[in-house]
Amino acid sequence: MAHLPEKFAGFLLGVAILFSASFPAAAQQQAEQPPPLVGPPARMAAQALFNSRCASCHQNVMAAAVNPTQVKTAPNTETLGQMTPEAIYAALATGVMVGQAQGLTDDQKRIIAEFFGGRPLGNVDAGDAKNMTGHCSANLPLGNPSSQAGWNGWGNGLSNTRFQPAKGAGLAADRVPRLKLKWAFGLPGGAETYGQPSVVSGRVFFGDYNGFVYSLDASTGCVYWSFHADAQVRTAIVVGRVRGKSPAKYAAYFGDKKANIYAVDGRTGKLLWKVNVEPRLLAHITGGAALYGGRLFVGVAGSEEIVSADPHYPCCTYRGSLSALDANTGKTIWKTYTIAEEPKPTKKNSLGTQLWSPAGASIWTTPTIDPKRHAVYVGTGNAFAAPAAKTSDAIVAFDLKTGKILWSYQALENDASPAGCGGPGPRGEQCPENPGPDWDFANSPILQTLSNGKRILVAAHKGGLVVAVDPDREGALVWKTDLAEPNAGAAIQIMWGGAADAQNVYYPLKSGAVAALHLTDGSHAWLAPIEPAVIPSEAGRRPRRGFDAAVTALPGVVFAGGWDGVLRALSTDDGHSLWQYQTVRDYATVNGVLAKGGSLGAPGPVVAGGMLFVGSGYVGTGNGVPGNVLLAFSAQ
Repeated sequence: MAHLPEKFAGFLLGVAILFSASFPAAAQQQAEQPPPLVGPPARMAAQALFNSRCASCHQNVMAAAVNPTQVKTAPNTETLGQMTPEAIYAALATGVMVGQAQGLTDDQKRIIAEFFGGRPLGNVDAGDAKNMTGHCSANLPLGNPSSQAGWNGWGNGLSNTRFQPAKGAGLAADRVPRLKLKWAFGLPGGAETYGQPSVVSGRVFFGDYNGFVYSLDASTGCVYWSFHADAQVRTAIVVGRVRGKSPAKYAAYFGDKKANIYAVDGRTGKLLWKVNVEPRLLAHITGGAALYGGRLFVGVAGSEEIVSADPHYPCCTYRGSLSALDANTGKTIWKTYTIAEEPKPTKKNSLGTQLWSPAGASIWTTPTIDPKRHAVYVGTGNAFAAPAAKTSDAIVAFDLKTGKILWSYQALENDASPAGCGGPGPRGEQCPENPGPDWDFANSPILQTLSNGKRILVAAHKGGLVVAVDPDREGALVWKTDLAEPNAGAAIQIMWGGAADAQNVYYPLKSGAVAALHLTDGSHAWLAPIEPAVIPSEAGRRPRRGFDAAVTALPGVVFAGGWDGVLRALSTDDGHSLWQYQTVRDYATVNGVLAKGGSLGAPGPVVAGGMLFVGSGYVGTGNGVPGNVLLAFSAQ
């Protein structure tokens, strides 16, 4: 997002003073504003506004590097991306940018502020646990995470199987139909429920749309503490031992939408350290960190492609990366880009804007750890510019100690898919001759051992192709199965993740089904088509079909959440229904916050110690029903 009118040139001087001089008035105005706009429409609106009103002064880093004689005095877009939404809104509403912002409506100012700020405006006080009811009466030290049933991190272990054994589940298949809502926790001011809960030492750790992380009692939902991050927290949280940070014994680790990674005291929520692993605009940590051997393995994703349709923008220079950090200090041990080659100038468009390649190959999900091979595995996203790197849309293996890329398996070649290249309209000059379908690996690779002792690594890209490779033979293909519907074209079929037991791998399908494949050869075990429920408030409309949210398995059961807001339990034998619960409703909450449920679109449910936890309300890319609640169920 570069090159907008010159009238924003006075912004840099105001940055230093706008918070102290302007924020109180802005916050007072914001308190009376409607709920934040969410999802792709808001991002597109912000991009259009910025491109038309701001970017000629607020250039991006690469634009400044290409044309150093034309560098503006205003902060570049990467600097804006590190600012709070309150600061940006204050500058536009009551601060040094008031004159330049004439003609913008208040909603337009909010859209710009929230886009760069990475979270909604004005929810800081409301989201603080101190301003809630339902506090826990005592806060005892955390016990050893391995001593109690739990679900630690995204995939419930290093292998990311999303499977909970019987002992940890405490919930047999025959008791699943008896599940009842036990408590609900409301997320103040939330428009989406992003995070997946983690259950460790009898506590639930959970991040939200407003940038808060909470620690709750798993049994009652009372709140121990909250921590306010710089931006939205959608990663699962992993808890582990930390050293040299007394009195903290265990730390909770998580990332935010501005590519910051945090370690906070698991008992108190006090910040232990914070590191930015990719300091540029539109770089995010969306997948939870993997914790192993005193190191955190953190993947970074980027959204640079969403601004590539702007002919003034020097597309594209972003590359995904994987970093290993010291879990005790946050110090970077190694960092490896998913595309080894640095971006180079390719051509200039008709406006004279320099274009670049290669770029892309984001890491959207939690890395998978393989202690046997001393390796860490990730799935990567599409390329942002042609030619597409061989490590895009791929499963990539890195050396645990050094970060060296060991091997990669590419499931889809030539998937260069910048924004503005699909559909019937005219294509921009940034588009390749044959744009790809944008079929990322949006889910973590699953590492599983077969009954014959052989191991496989399984993942699915968005187009519906499930691939299994051999981690002991440098990623050699074992089998592949296409779950896309016939004549589906570039439609998305599989998003945020499957689950695997000893026999099958289970994937939710956007077309409206859950599929089970035999791990040995990828053949179909069963397919369970599911008719969507009609949401009461949307009577008369077409029901919201399909499944994007990650599924979760335990012996005999697979849980799947749909865009219709229904959480379902299916039998792993044949996919028949065991239980379901419509989450789209209003809730009385343990913390006194008004809350409602919505679509289930990204984070999956988790099961631990006889209880089931799920966040409800996800808009995402599917225009889902907003919501702001964490739900806990029990069969007791």
